[in-house]
Amino acid sequence: MRLLSVLFLIFLQVICYSQQKVSLLFMGDVMGHDGQLQAAYNPEKMIYEFDTCFSYISPIISSYDFAIANLEVTLNCIPYKGYPSFSSPASLASALVAHGVDCFVTANNHSADRGKTGVINTIKALDSIGVMHTGTFINVKERKKTYPLIFEKNGIRIALLNCTYGLNGLPVPEGTVINLIDTLQIKEDIARAKSVNADVIIMFIHWGVEYELQPNTEQINIADFLRNQGVHAVIGSHPHVVQRAEWYKSDNFFRVYSLGNFISNQRTQPRDGGMMIELEFEKQSNSVSITKAGYILTWVYTPTVNTRKQFYVLPVSVYENNPSFFDSEKSYSAMLDCMSIIRPVLQTHNIETPEVRYSITSQPK
Repeated sequence: MRLLSVLFLIFLQVICYSQQKVSLLFMGDVMGHDGQLQAAYNPEKMIYEFDTCFSYISPIISSYDFAIANLEVTLNCIPYKGYPSFSSPASLASALVAHGVDCFVTANNHSADRGKTGVINTIKALDSIGVMHTGTFINVKERKKTYPLIFEKNGIRIALLNCTYGLNGLPVPEGTVINLIDTLQIKEDIARAKSVNADVIIMFIHWGVEYELQPNTEQINIADFLRNQGVHAVIGSHPHVVQRAEWYKSDNFFRVYSLGNFISNQRTQPRDGGMMIELEFEKQSNSVSITKAGYILTWVYTPTVNTRKQFYVLPVSVYENNPSFFDSEKSYSAMLDCMSIIRPVLQTHNIETPEVRYSITSQPK
């Protein structure tokens, strides 16, 4: 009987040990251009409906423990408008949450597009949905109380940081806080993350030069700085096109310079495509390591449905060998042409970060 008890305890320890993993998915720029707003508007109900935009990508998003996206619009600031002063209805964010997104980062160059009202309305909208968010704050007190954002699963505590290079020349609205790239402040924030026993520290950062497929020297230097400060993963956004990903296994460090667009109405290639990054962390003896890294290619499909242009985020590997899915040969070719630009960049320059492919039969449910 004693032997059975010992064996049972060992079994429980093995089960607990095997569960000390967490999977993360990162998505790029969630935009709200005029064309997207027009497509989402339901004139009969007089509401904006974005739910169908993410129906094809939803099974993949939902298969990860935490999915995190860059929300590059303000919310609930009328009139709803796209470039250059973005604001979308909160239903854009709620649709993403319904399809598996767990967290939004909100510090980017459009955070101050609608001034103080925009910062506050966005935060209140996300709070009302019950979704995690970080990067912008109603005031200094809220930042001190909630930053860095900490979330946990299977005994692994993750600290998420977020900041932006600037606000398109606009000032931070009085009284609010928008995290900017400030190395002294970042050092303090990293120290704070360590002080609350974060096992993993991640920086989701808005930087770089728009439409450039290679990172610039400033991006590389900032990533190196973050690496030296003990950050485990750096996730980049802003260029609206993909840039390379690098996994340094010996240093337990990962960085991707740009995820590109997740959803937008930017149709100039390769802005119509992007990628999601998957990372897996595993904890052993109070030490956490990156055990998996890969990218999942996405493309924004814009067919005309009932005389109206629609927007659908597609997992490329599921549909690239299925031309009959598309409304026309032109649409299918556009996706392939976009991938012919994106894939060589990543295949040539990535370090230990391969493409993760799904088929129609193997796509997660």
